[in-house]
Amino acid sequence: MPLLDTRTWQPQTLTGPGYTVTEPATGQALGTLALATPEDVGAAAGRAAAAQLEWARTPHFARAAVLRKAGDLFTAHAAELREWLVRESGSVPGKADFELHVAAQECYEAAALASRPAGQVLPSEAPRLSYTRRVPAGVVGVISPFNAPLILSIRSVAPALALGNAVVLKPDPRTAVCGGLSLAAVFAAAGLPQDLLHVLPGGPEAGQALVADPRVPVISFTGSTPAGRAVGEAAGRHLKRAHLELGGNSAMIVLADADLDAVISTAAWGSFFHQGQICMTTGRHLVHASLYDEYVERLAAKADSLAVGDPFREHVHLGPIIDSGQLAKISGLVESSRAAGAKLAAGGTHDRLFYRPTVLAHVDDRTPAYAEEVFGPVAPVRSFTTADEAAALAAQSPYGLSLGIVTRDTARGLDLAERIPTGIVHINDQTVNDEAVAPFGGVAASGTGARFGGEANLEAFTELRWTTVRGDVAPYPY
Repeated sequence: MPLLDTRTWQPQTLTGPGYTVTEPATGQALGTLALATPEDVGAAAGRAAAAQLEWARTPHFARAAVLRKAGDLFTAHAAELREWLVRESGSVPGKADFELHVAAQECYEAAALASRPAGQVLPSEAPRLSYTRRVPAGVVGVISPFNAPLILSIRSVAPALALGNAVVLKPDPRTAVCGGLSLAAVFAAAGLPQDLLHVLPGGPEAGQALVADPRVPVISFTGSTPAGRAVGEAAGRHLKRAHLELGGNSAMIVLADADLDAVISTAAWGSFFHQGQICMTTGRHLVHASLYDEYVERLAAKADSLAVGDPFREHVHLGPIIDSGQLAKISGLVESSRAAGAKLAAGGTHDRLFYRPTVLAHVDDRTPAYAEEVFGPVAPVRSFTTADEAAALAAQSPYGLSLGIVTRDTARGLDLAERIPTGIVHINDQTVNDEAVAPFGGVAASGTGARFGGEANLEAFTELRWTTVRGDVAPYPY
């Protein structure tokens, strides 16, 4: 029996306009749903706050059981959910399978968190027991994007629920099913009590209402840096925490001793995985001058060999760009880069929403596709001559999300990484990696640091409470 029936797939009534769920590869309508209004957000926050009080008192093992069951359901219904990821978000099947694997693992890891909000027994100057403990924050607002819709929703939803919170999730309308309604269906089937998870696909007005609602003390936002700045500013005005995972323009440094036979596949994956629509995408290839010409030639040949098309009906390496607006941004950055002097070594063309993997050579600081986050399958390649120059170029970015360094001398790679501010480093790998057990987050314009994964979730979704206990009422001078 399917989890999602398009006739009844919204578990709650929303009062906003209708929205057509569209397959970007074909333009075909996959169904319709209603969007949330600010009033819907307020109503959901109220119900969530009321339901959360009982959930917080639910024994940890009962909360953990719901999370484990949810993880099992992501696996049991993988075929159905994979189709939604492929058709709605334009993922190739392998990327969809990766999202489903991570979703299940996020649930299992969250289940283990349910029994871990420990504290400390503290010394005290008074005759009393003094201790700290972690308590649920209350209602967590989650705003998630279109590019890895399932992962970027579940990595906040699962730990927040496991730790005793309720959640109001606002997925991007373009991926409202695979990034939102599928989670609602999974957790309902897993036995999550009513009103603890509200899924409200909507536009900026719904997101603004979620950030402003006084019953939502924590916001977990994943999206662009400009939108993240607005969320962080609004959250600050309302004196609430905002965990921001934002954009990137991550560098992969290829040192002179790198094995090009091994590195080209890695480099192509870093830039072209999911059409480059990943915050960790390798947006800058920094290659030692002795390898530069061969690297560009071989990366361009790899790009030309990749198949681009409908991932639901064909075997392809890249699927469609999410929509025409994003396609226009990618194409515009490539064309302006060519006008600024960059050489087009591969790609640079598109058919409808299918953009060819693109390699740009002879780029510099003035090249738009090198200096800015493209969020498309574009690999700008720049040369360097010394490690000092490589470190300076990699650090010369407003972003600081992920970094890859390729070298046969791993100690040298680690030493180089120490000189480059970034939230994530991979030696002998490209920049796109994710595991449920690992902290995830960036610095500078890439966000507010590691706020997801492992122990980071405890801090993200709980409050630290100080409690004291005396045997008798405390005496005072008056």
